[in-house]
Amino acid sequence: MPTDQNSLQQVVRTYLDHLAVERGLASNTLAAYRRDLERYTAWLAGRGRSRLTDVLSGDVADFAAHIREGDSDHPPLSTTSAARVVVAVRGMHKFAAREGLVPTDVAHDVRPPAPGKRLPKALDIADVEKLLDAAARDDSPLALRDRALLEFLYGTGARISEALGLDVDDIDAQARAVRIRGKGGKERIVPVGSFALAAVDAYRVRARPGLAAAGRSTPRLFLNSRGGPLSRQSAWAILRTCAERAKIQADVSPHSLRHSFATHLLDGGADVRVVQELLGHASVTTTQVYTLVTVDKLREVYATSHPRAR
Repeated sequence: MPTDQNSLQQVVRTYLDHLAVERGLASNTLAAYRRDLERYTAWLAGRGRSRLTDVLSGDVADFAAHIREGDSDHPPLSTTSAARVVVAVRGMHKFAAREGLVPTDVAHDVRPPAPGKRLPKALDIADVEKLLDAAARDDSPLALRDRALLEFLYGTGARISEALGLDVDDIDAQARAVRIRGKGGKERIVPVGSFALAAVDAYRVRARPGLAAAGRSTPRLFLNSRGGPLSRQSAWAILRTCAERAKIQADVSPHSLRHSFATHLLDGGADVRVVQELLGHASVTTTQVYTLVTVDKLREVYATSHPRAR
């Protein structure tokens, strides 16, 4: 009796053979695909679909929604796990259409669930102050540089790469502003607060000349101990060392001070479009991820303050 090439079980077997032989997928990956597709075909069987030509686009979309909700036999899947299952299902349907087993790919328009926006990790103000104080461990040239760098990052919201690309003349102390060259060479003028200006001025007058004398002439503002431009890796090491010295429990990354700058501005009532300009974001959509952080803070305040919030 000839095999029904269009039966769901046979299509799954053919597709898995293709992945193993033609694509060379690892055994663990193949096992995961097999489990996902077996769950899919069992779910379709419950709808009376036994052949691939019976499956409609709506079936695929409903299955994608179903695995996020779960049932008595399966817990709801996380976004990442559900995306993996949908990728397996889409791959099988695409393969079947390419091989001529079905006339069209009914899964083409069903997209894997997108992961939720990952909220930036901002330090609270107390931790920022501890971090900055940890940088000012003494009056040595490197300590003055470290304090100036961290104060500048938090005071302007600049990316580390932007801070390290600064020349001495980019800071206008009289205008209390700095010219920052961002992504794509786009320049923006950002105001600089008194704390950052004071720290940068102390470094520029009392520390930078000595560091510069150890190396070749460079206009870069932030220098290493050999008189050359400070590298991104060294800047990250400075941040990490200061965080350890301050005994900060929160995870501190190269973008922590930039995230804190944006979050604290919004918490203080700044307009999101002003923050967009300060950060140098091309689109306000990029900046709006920070508003999700402040909404969490609003919920926290509401829950602890309103008499009927509990």
